[in-house]
Amino acid sequence: MMMDHRQSHIDNLRAGLSVLVYPLQLAVDMPRAVSEWFRESLATRRQLQEENASLNTQLLMLKAQGQKLQALEMENIRLRELLDSSFKIGERVLVAELMSVDLDPYKHQVLINKGELDKIYPGQPILDADGVMGQIVHVGPYTSTAVLITDTSHALPIQVNRNGIRTIALGSGTINRLELPYIPNNADIQPGDLLVTSGLGGRFPPGYPVAVVQGVQHDPGRSFAAVIATPSAKLNRSREILLVWPDDTSTLETGSTAPAEEQLPLEDIQEVTGQPAAMTEGNP
Repeated sequence: MMMDHRQSHIDNLRAGLSVLVYPLQLAVDMPRAVSEWFRESLATRRQLQEENASLNTQLLMLKAQGQKLQALEMENIRLRELLDSSFKIGERVLVAELMSVDLDPYKHQVLINKGELDKIYPGQPILDADGVMGQIVHVGPYTSTAVLITDTSHALPIQVNRNGIRTIALGSGTINRLELPYIPNNADIQPGDLLVTSGLGGRFPPGYPVAVVQGVQHDPGRSFAAVIATPSAKLNRSREILLVWPDDTSTLETGSTAPAEEQLPLEDIQEVTGQPAAMTEGNP
């Protein structure tokens, strides 16, 4: 031992033995190492699953919030358009929202979330950001019913913005079409002409956009041209609308609640069309 201590003759032997014993040490230690590896692997896998589930939940919530933000963004755009429209109108206005649409294909009516408590009155005009939509026909305490300008019972006094020719726009029963039945064949009206409210009849103040002329057909065998127009308002898409109070509503608030085509006096129809009242009503 003294010689080994001084001259280290056994170090090489000890090193060789340690190399031989190392596999035995690994074999003895392997069960513990394997159990620790499995425990760490399972813990890491469980943690990854929990993190994955949490991230999936967060992703789903963010997607839902993103959809809501898109809807709010579009609503904000529509409200800004309505607000800009109200500045252009220059009269008292109130923003309302559509609650339901009449499913009867022969009626173009909508229900809005404003009523008598909001000072709504029968015959009150309603608009969207692009033009006239219709008018109120029935008022309840909290809700009101409005008829659209395309309803077959609705008649609206209008004029051609370009030259002032007056006529009446009748609802056709089709959501994107109005009929102008009393335009003489020699009248100066062309596709693309803007039609605006004339102010006759006492319901709609003058100057509101109503429609754009879509087509004009002249038939020599008939007294009047066949003129159709496309409404300016987005009747089948608008969700928010404007309720308009003209400058003088005293006469409107006491007006009749009869159907829209009966709210235009016969003398006004005669003035608008330039034809006798009996002819405008379809009589010979």
